[in-house]
Amino acid sequence: MYDEKVLEEYINHPKCIAVGECGLDYFRLPEDEEEKKANIAKQKEVFIAQIEFAKKVNKPLIVHVREASNDSKQILIDYDTKQVGGVLHCYNASEHLLPLAEHNFYFGIGGVLTFKNAKKLIEVLPKIPKDKLIIETDGPYLTPHPFRGKRNEPYYTVFVADKMAELLEMTREEIDNLTTKNAIKLFKEFSSLS
Repeated sequence: MYDEKVLEEYINHPKCIAVGECGLDYFRLPEDEEEKKANIAKQKEVFIAQIEFAKKVNKPLIVHVREASNDSKQILIDYDTKQVGGVLHCYNASEHLLPLAEHNFYFGIGGVLTFKNAKKLIEVLPKIPKDKLIIETDGPYLTPHPFRGKRNEPYYTVFVADKMAELLEMTREEIDNLTTKNAIKLFKEFSSLS
């Protein structure tokens, strides 16, 4: 259940730099059609409330999108999230979401990029504006190759950076500088960080 009062208790803590992880997840919806519709409607209602809260406190969103690219994009555009922007956490390689770059959304790239079956993400990566790329972890999950299957740790993002550098034909140092600059810009521009 969504309770804004709970969020308000934490939002002004210096370590709180964003609202989320929030969003839509249609991966495990109920099979009953009426329950499914109700579940989707409730997810949308809570997501919209979280967007409005992020706008109220002027902090970016950390957005979860799983099997819900169309609805997620539409809500993020319809509810004018440009003022706060955010990160599409564990970006799912949906080209449908690429226009969100124009709405101050960054694309969080994690360990999946190093997986052998990441063909779609590898194909889409060069289409993401470079000034909207961020490297992230989904610790403890989605550990990059060659440590897949082990607990994910922030240190392993170096393997994501290496793969990104290879695919974008950049040096690892250029990737490090680019993604760090992007993260700093996002979280300083839209949060209370000084």
